Amino acid sequence: MAVAIWSVGELTSYLKRLLESDALLSQVQVRGEISNFKRHSSGHLYFSLKDDKALLSCVCFRGSAGKLPLDPHEGEQVVAWGNISVYEPQGKYQLIVTFMQPDGLGELHQRFEALKARLEAEGLFAPERKRPLPRFPRTIALVTSPTGAAIRDLLNILSRRYPLARVLIVPTLVQGEAATAGIVNSLRRAARSGAEVIIAGRGGGSLEDLWAFNEEAVARAIFASPVPVVSAVGHETDITIADLVADLRAPTPSAAAELVVPDQAELRAHLSALGREARAGLESLARSRGLRLARLDQNPIFTRPEALLTPWLQRIDLAAERAVDTLRRRLERAGQVLQRLEASLRALDPREVLSRGYALVQRTRDGALVSQVALASPGEELTIAVSDGVIPARVVGGQAQESLF
Repeated sequence: MAVAIWSVGELTSYLKRLLESDALLSQVQVRGEISNFKRHSSGHLYFSLKDDKALLSCVCFRGSAGKLPLDPHEGEQVVAWGNISVYEPQGKYQLIVTFMQPDGLGELHQRFEALKARLEAEGLFAPERKRPLPRFPRTIALVTSPTGAAIRDLLNILSRRYPLARVLIVPTLVQGEAATAGIVNSLRRAARSGAEVIIAGRGGGSLEDLWAFNEEAVARAIFASPVPVVSAVGHETDITIADLVADLRAPTPSAAAELVVPDQAELRAHLSALGREARAGLESLARSRGLRLARLDQNPIFTRPEALLTPWLQRIDLAAERAVDTLRRRLERAGQVLQRLEASLRALDPREVLSRGYALVQRTRDGALVSQVALASPGEELTIAVSDGVIPARVVGGQAQESLF
């Protein structure tokens, strides 16, 4: 029987058709670590997926790459969807990736949807239970990380728009295993602080970073809060369970600050307009009765009503300066305490002792310290540690000396 002789191209084309006709390989999910990642100027992504046993070549064409919910990078653990094909010029099979997400995201998404459905059925998201925010809040509590970018944005915008409000920072972890309990406790503290509205949130991040705001305990703490809660988690495209249960959802922390307080510039303009209307009304009334209001132009209530806010703004500025001075003094005292503790730790550091000419002697066989002659036997091997290394030694004899002290 004659055996057909194939050209390389013919065989490769046959294998390509064979693989692409396999239903099992037309919709495959592959878990692995991204390796050899390259982003071509055309917009295509070229990379490999690897584990401890094998390497799989992958390509994600521009149309699919632009729709990915992540920015792929070297070393990231992902799950990729696609179909197996053959790149004929190199005779190499590869995965044509149509979708990709961080490994574990699918499980988190399922947990999100399950909790969302359950809490929605209980009525935690019902629009009729959401409370309006106070128009002119006197005290605002911020439940967020004291070191993140979100707190800086919130404080800057609140102080610029409405410096009359008192702002309380209720610090909490917003990421990691302890974040859920921290957010719950901070929400309760904020509700007891006398605040009239609470802003709870953080800056952007991955789904895993934001996950604490998808926990049931946080959702129920927001629902149980006697004070209206504004949720401000991540970017505008990030939707969390906290957003759904809060009285108001802000797309970003900066937007939350703008939603919670009025703009003092708009208030000043509104007051000026009211002053002009009041002046015009009084003048009209006076003319109708044959009266003159000669000193009306000198009354600041009608000429510059916004000036009535000035004493309050000055008080706010003075209080802020005093708070900054107090905080600076506390930080200086804390720094002095840290310096003393650091000096104490350095004094206790064995390396500091060795640098002054002392040595640490240990038995080589078990590492026990040799602090007395009687603990070392003739012929026994020792290790002598000095400031820059160790010296091997052997006991040739020894005699205890009477203490001179």
